Amino acid sequence: MAPIPAWIWHQTSLIVFLLVILSIAVHNLWAWRRLSAYEPLGSSPALSVLIPARNEQRHIVECVRSVLAQDYDSLEVVVLDDVSSDATAAMVEQLAAEDPRLRLQRGEPVPAGWVGKNWACQQLASTATHPLLLFVDGDTRLAPDACKRAVAALLSEGVGLVSVLPRQTVVSWAEVLAVPIMAWSVSSLLPLTLAYRWHTNALTTASGQFMLFRRDAYEAIGGHHAVRDRVVEDIALARKLGAAGLGWRLLDGQDRVRCRMYYGFQEVWDGFGKNLFALFDNRVLPFAFVWLWLLVVHWEPLLWLALALPHLPALAPHALRAVAALALTIAVWMLTVRRFALPWYLVLLYPVLMLFVAAIAARSMLISLAGRGTWKGRAVKAVPR
Repeated sequence: MAPIPAWIWHQTSLIVFLLVILSIAVHNLWAWRRLSAYEPLGSSPALSVLIPARNEQRHIVECVRSVLAQDYDSLEVVVLDDVSSDATAAMVEQLAAEDPRLRLQRGEPVPAGWVGKNWACQQLASTATHPLLLFVDGDTRLAPDACKRAVAALLSEGVGLVSVLPRQTVVSWAEVLAVPIMAWSVSSLLPLTLAYRWHTNALTTASGQFMLFRRDAYEAIGGHHAVRDRVVEDIALARKLGAAGLGWRLLDGQDRVRCRMYYGFQEVWDGFGKNLFALFDNRVLPFAFVWLWLLVVHWEPLLWLALALPHLPALAPHALRAVAALALTIAVWMLTVRRFALPWYLVLLYPVLMLFVAAIAARSMLISLAGRGTWKGRAVKAVPR
């Protein structure tokens, strides 16, 4: 019997990989619990909502008002002005004059060896007075029962951290072509049932836009001080909790928390450029392998089909395998688009999306290795692990 050519093995491997991620996506339809699935408790521990804010005048008023509108009995809200150059502090001061639960904290300059946001969060935690700590980014908006439900999830799951992936609002073409990669990655590549049981870095994730800690768990792992030099501090904190046996959960917050991360091309280009390489702990080989593989998975079946169609029926087997791969890819993206209320046309634009994000990823690696990464006027340096 003649050996099977390598290119047939390769095509088959693509189909097997796509079957695996489709299985993960289907599994996560029920395994990935929604924030709204947790009923509020009769009484909840006192909660400190902590908001680091650097140049957030576009968002901060709506964010703070949504927090102050929470249906929660014992609540304090602290906004740290992280040396903003815009009207963020003045806006918060005006709101604080209207509600005694809110106070503005002036941030100190960032010490050497710290990422700016991590230093801001550490300062907030040090002045918070309650046993539960909720870190919320300044561009998020919360439904009135979001905090109650998150606390119910934290206590009922018995973990140290509950993080919530918000509904991401996408408007410009750059946002549409980049932001959905987060939802696709979690829903398709992360088998959550296994992730909660196996304390491995590769299966650990969190969303820094909404992170609720038990204070004792947060302090047990060293708080933000323990991840002071990490650009992707949310995942680093979740990994430390997992390693300590304190546990974490990531919830789907589509109907309770929303966020618009970036506005337009430049913010998408810079924001994802700051994070993508750091997600891989600034390691070149695994980073390059994953992004090259994702490009192959999303583009090769299209190329095979284009090459095979003019030469049918001789290349019919190639065409059939390419069609099978395309069908599986579209099915995965359909699940993502439906669950996260993303524009339906992403089901057809997924090759362009992946190419665009891969370009950002390549730039992320290059600027990080060269030490030229910046965000909101501050340098962001790669720290290899």
